[in-house]
Amino acid sequence: MIDCFEATRQLWDYLDDTAGAVEGGLIDEHLARCRRCCGELTFAVELRWVLVACRTEDLPEDVRQRLHQALEDLSQ
Repeated sequence: MIDCFEATRQLWDYLDDTAGAVEGGLIDEHLARCRRCCGELTFAVELRWVLVACRTEDLPEDVRQRLHQALEDLSQ
C-alpha cells in the first residue's frame, strides 16, 4: 500500500489515466481507505471542471494565483 504523499504525488497522472496499471491499482487501493486523499481527488476533479468552464475566459488574477498555489501544494 502507498502512503498519502505518494498517492497525492501521482494524483494528476491517475486522473489523466497515464499512471501505469500497478500505480493506478495502488492509488485505487489507497483511495478506498483514505478519506483525506478522497478529498484531494474531489478537489482535483472539481478544479478540472472549473478550468474547462473558464478556458474561453481569462481568469482573474487572484483566481490564477490561488490556482497556482493549489497546484504547488499538490505537487509537494
